[in-house]
Amino acid sequence: MTDEPVELGRITTRAEMKRVFGGGPQGGVVPSATSPNVLIYSDPAAGEQSGYFDGWLPEDDERGPVFEYTGHGEDDQTFVGLKGTGNRAILQHVDDGRALRVFKATGKTVPGTATMYQRYIGVFALDAEQPYTVRQKPNKQGVMRRVIVFRLRPAGLYDRRPEDTIPPSDDTTATTVPADVTTSAIVEPETNKKTKSTRSAAPRTTAERREARLSDQFQTYMAGLGRPMKRFQIQVKGSASVLLTDLYDETAHVLYELKGTSTREAVRMAIGQLLDYRRHVTPPNPSLGILLPSEPDDDLKGLLDELGIMLTYWDGKAFVGAPAL
Repeated sequence: MTDEPVELGRITTRAEMKRVFGGGPQGGVVPSATSPNVLIYSDPAAGEQSGYFDGWLPEDDERGPVFEYTGHGEDDQTFVGLKGTGNRAILQHVDDGRALRVFKATGKTVPGTATMYQRYIGVFALDAEQPYTVRQKPNKQGVMRRVIVFRLRPAGLYDRRPEDTIPPSDDTTATTVPADVTTSAIVEPETNKKTKSTRSAAPRTTAERREARLSDQFQTYMAGLGRPMKRFQIQVKGSASVLLTDLYDETAHVLYELKGTSTREAVRMAIGQLLDYRRHVTPPNPSLGILLPSEPDDDLKGLLDELGIMLTYWDGKAFVGAPAL
């Protein structure tokens, strides 16, 4: 971006940025009504009280760096209604023609006041392929709730410092969380334009929609057996990333990986994911299962049988290979 009104790394205040960009004096996400911007304020001290860290992931991927920012809300976070105003502004920033401008509190205040200094990090946009993830984190009262973690990509030059990097975990932990902690359970608002949405978030593919339906169907089926499903949220030692498995049958200690297609590529990916997750699950050594939307070919069924991985699939009327009612 050119002609930036604020230089990168500048130490400033919310009041000063309000004069430059508009917006309000409070809140972590501040949409402006007078300029095409959404101001995002990250306060490490406040975030760490609730067990999360905003900042750069330690390792760049093939598309460059990612800045994670946890959304707004002390209860289950949402995109809809009044409580979802800030999160919705981030999600729809492209539709609204707004840039995301990120600031980080420095931990120091203006002398003689409670006003926190802010450092300008740069202009960002949502990651096109994975705009956000959903996790379970405690709020300030220690109550677990669902949080939206946005994945922001630099949209130009940016100020990146070592202290802005999310620290790696000291230990590996695997915690069971409700099965509805998933993007399929998050209600996204309709685009606010009559034309096709152009927001950064890529539309869900047919396979992803099929996987979400398959998950809902299987959870309903298992609930009928008196076996509500859960998931594992895994934090790996030495990594800042968080893994979220697919469904877990706590009663039978079975870890399921779901796929929206029954192709060889999908089955091979599911196998790799299950073998990775199984190393971190507690209690150890769960049985493994793959859940597919249709019957795979005989060679893939033979592969799963050799590996001792259970196969369950939907035949259009029932789940074949699933526990009996």
